[in-house]
Amino acid sequence: MANHNEIKAALKNWASIIKPYKKANTKKAILQMSTSYLPFIGLWVLMYLSLSWSYWITLPLALINAFFLVRIFIIQHDCGHQSFFKSKKINNVVGWASSFFSTIPYDYWARVHSFHHGHTGQLEHRDIGDINFLTVEEFRALPKWRRFFYRLFRHPLVMFIVIPIYYLAIGNRYHGVRISEWKSSHISLHLNNLLLAGLFVGLGFLLGWSNFLMVHLPIVFFFGVIAFWFFYVQHQHETTYMQWNENWDYLLAAIRGATFYKLPKFFHWLTGNIGYHHIHHLSHRIPSYNLPKCAKENPLLQKYVFELTFIDSLKTMFNKLWDEQQQRMISFKEFYEMERMRLA
Repeated sequence: MANHNEIKAALKNWASIIKPYKKANTKKAILQMSTSYLPFIGLWVLMYLSLSWSYWITLPLALINAFFLVRIFIIQHDCGHQSFFKSKKINNVVGWASSFFSTIPYDYWARVHSFHHGHTGQLEHRDIGDINFLTVEEFRALPKWRRFFYRLFRHPLVMFIVIPIYYLAIGNRYHGVRISEWKSSHISLHLNNLLLAGLFVGLGFLLGWSNFLMVHLPIVFFFGVIAFWFFYVQHQHETTYMQWNENWDYLLAAIRGATFYKLPKFFHWLTGNIGYHHIHHLSHRIPSYNLPKCAKENPLLQKYVFELTFIDSLKTMFNKLWDEQQQRMISFKEFYEMERMRLA
């Protein structure tokens, strides 16, 4: 593995490398919208019709449609970064519209996510826009009952099933991050909640509450699980980058703190190319439709990144604590083995 100084020397011109890819392309944006919204709406209608056939047909369709909802969310995500279209106004209109599909409030989430981009890998700010974790020393200092709840929080069933449900149903319904400069986004959040509730009530009465919920809820559930999984594996891999502010480096946080999720090309397409996460963190102004081209034309950007296949990514579920001494994520099993040796 290359050391940090080698990476910084090799990528000293990273800003000029990625500059050509930061340009928004209206044709590509419209194509991505049409291949996201239209299949989603078509599959939604098909799911509604399938209710009269068998719910065992409806549920697999929900899983497929969840990936198209991921694509819609990536459009919302790019609009929040003001990278999808050249026009700020169009970005905001499309981003707001996308939020009624994803159920994730546009402006407030974009603010929190922007904060994440500016502070990813900083141990002081791991609780804003990120999946929280503890260091070895922090976990060691906890009483037994708090260790139990942290272990429960980091259990895969809780982390990838319960937490996404909470995040979508509750976590995004109020402004948990209270920063005075974000007051306008707090108002926007409440407005988004009201409009979303109105939309759901309208569809519930129009289609029947049972039919609407049986179609839409599984899509949103699968979407939450997929989105949460991607975000987790892209930042909490074994040799991720975590530092206190005084030692933090932006380039290293992007290249070592984010992964390249190496998936089949079709799955990159289904997930809006967010697997090229290291390049996205180098510059959030690169629209998602330009990420594969940037990676292909600049192999240097791929040289130092932590690459994960799907099989590899399953192992990240055992990453529970950040060990500052070893500079890697460790499992609870490793922690307790270290404790036995330390106390022996």
